[in-house]
Amino acid sequence: MKKIKVLLADDQELILESLHIVLSMEEDLEIVALSKNGEEAVKDCEQFMPDIVLMDINMPVMDGVAATALIKERIPATKIIMLTSYKEVEYVLAALSNGAEGYLLKAIHPRDLAAGIRVVQAGGTLISQEMASKLIKNMNHATPAKNNEFGLTAREIEVLHKLAAGLRNQDIAEALYLSEGTVKNYISMIYSKLNVKGRREASRKARDSGIMDH
Repeated sequence: MKKIKVLLADDQELILESLHIVLSMEEDLEIVALSKNGEEAVKDCEQFMPDIVLMDINMPVMDGVAATALIKERIPATKIIMLTSYKEVEYVLAALSNGAEGYLLKAIHPRDLAAGIRVVQAGGTLISQEMASKLIKNMNHATPAKNNEFGLTAREIEVLHKLAAGLRNQDIAEALYLSEGTVKNYISMIYSKLNVKGRREASRKARDSGIMDH
């Protein structure tokens, strides 16, 4: 029986070791490498050529989303399952758009994790029903809102409203169930589209053009 070669990438040693122990008990799985950040995962993939990568999303040096993009570019045959403790749609969208085959929460039962690896190896994808509906909603958010000359998406307008109300990035993140990093990305995109340099200028321009009424 040809074993499925698996690479594990996670910056938390305890999670890395426990995944290693649990998955090594499966007869058809072989753990070929343990990577502690995205950069290591890319190098280890080039060296060990795994069939499947279990990739944590939040890691130092290089996060899992960026590592996924690089691995898919260099070794397209390697399949990637994102592993995270966050139910964050933005991360999933980014990972899937970079070519990841699926997404599992770390709280999953080891038996289901091994089953998930087999599904992806057989050519399937792993997205929960709940996640699929969130992705569809998010795709709707990503379409430009009507009557909007700057091409801002519905989600960007939501962030802009919070900015204009004087909320800090952390507060915006909590209000919209996003990570602070994602909020910063949205704000950069808003500034770029409005061609402004700061919150006050962005708010003024949005009000003058009538965006804030939508």
